[in-house]
Amino acid sequence: MRTSKETFKEILISAGIKGSRQSSSSNKEGESTKQKAKILHPPIETFWHLPPTKEHKRSIKSRTAKTIMSLPFKRKSKDLQTILGGSHDPKDEQIVDSFRELLFLEGQQIDKNNDYHTLLRFLRMRDYDLPKSKNMYLNYLKWREEFHVDEISKEFKFEEFNEVKQCYPHGFHGVDRYGRPIYIERIGMVNLTRLLEVTTIERFVKYHVSEQEKTLNWRFPACSLAAKKHIASTVSIVDVKDVGVSSFSKPARLLFLEIQKIDSHYYPETLHRLFIINAGSGFKVLWKAIKAFLDQRTLAKIQVLGSNYTKALLEVIDPSNLPTFLGGNCTCSDYGGCLFSDKGPWNDPSVTTILQAMLEAEEEKIDDEQNCSASKDSFGGVTADNVSIKDVYDVTPSRDDTFGQPVLQKILTLQSVVNDTKSKIQALVAALKDTTSVIEGLGQPIEELKKQILVSKSRA
Repeated sequence: MRTSKETFKEILISAGIKGSRQSSSSNKEGESTKQKAKILHPPIETFWHLPPTKEHKRSIKSRTAKTIMSLPFKRKSKDLQTILGGSHDPKDEQIVDSFRELLFLEGQQIDKNNDYHTLLRFLRMRDYDLPKSKNMYLNYLKWREEFHVDEISKEFKFEEFNEVKQCYPHGFHGVDRYGRPIYIERIGMVNLTRLLEVTTIERFVKYHVSEQEKTLNWRFPACSLAAKKHIASTVSIVDVKDVGVSSFSKPARLLFLEIQKIDSHYYPETLHRLFIINAGSGFKVLWKAIKAFLDQRTLAKIQVLGSNYTKALLEVIDPSNLPTFLGGNCTCSDYGGCLFSDKGPWNDPSVTTILQAMLEAEEEKIDDEQNCSASKDSFGGVTADNVSIKDVYDVTPSRDDTFGQPVLQKILTLQSVVNDTKSKIQALVAALKDTTSVIEGLGQPIEELKKQILVSKSRA
């Protein structure tokens, strides 16, 4: 079994116009150093290792959901944060905090979509450039709203699932040696004509989004619990046997481009490694065209292999987690094949029972926080009691020297927020005047009624 501290090599990709730099070419080394190189970041899980867990007399696997839910709430929240979050790199934490402040100035409130790991993924995708990361992240939020992602996750039913699997073999199966989920596609066996008979491109894209959400919110946490360290990316295997230029028809291009756009723009940094296997001469011609649609960061994670791929796969995947058709020893015969089983920690009752209880506890905490915030005023919960000096001084030039955020942009953004607040105050003042007028109007009839009562008493 490999250690949790997985080694990695930094991959340099040339950003110059003279071509890419190859480490094996010594005669071009002097020329390539003059070109501006882009350093790709190490695996996203690198800094997130859990401290060793203490042994307890009672195994945690024996606990039921009811038992876990009966634990003190603070204890459950702490366990959730530790197991699913792991430890954070201090430098990453600093820039993530700055990213949060920048988003706050844009009017974005803290919620589940801008947690630490989500923000870090967008920062990494844009090489920690705050303005570029902000634009990418805001586009992501806009897309989620327009595409109704939350509703798709809860309500979308892909009734044609089994039929689609028959003509488009794909699915999750097991984990690699580090604990990451493995995703497999057999593109060479896709019957596109039949696929478009049983479903539509629109519905398939919705299904793809629902699977991405499930991976983020269920598969990754389950794998993290099973591996006892933070898991945040997948290993993918794509079998392209018999795939060539003729396979890239117009419907195939539309489907590929739509899914590629969604994955790269809205789910960045979730791919750890991609193995393309059984690549023949026909695919290699097609690959030259496909590469044009992929960014350099994604290309650096892809390894194109021919028919002798088994050794490369077994280096990162145990044979028990690899189907027999890929050189492993798993058949999943009870489920009709490995790509129908969805085998992994996310379907292991000893893991999912604990995970479900932890997520329910976290949801209760969020509901409690939302109920508290609802009782505050209409200014987003910002009151004189909870505004700190830090909220003001975090936009000083000293932070800009570190992360390159223009001071003028922050000042203009802050001015916009101030103007918006002034408008709200003016509206409240106007409403107060109207209320005062109503109260004064009610006072006159009361005075007249008092006079009538006094007159009646005097006559009596």
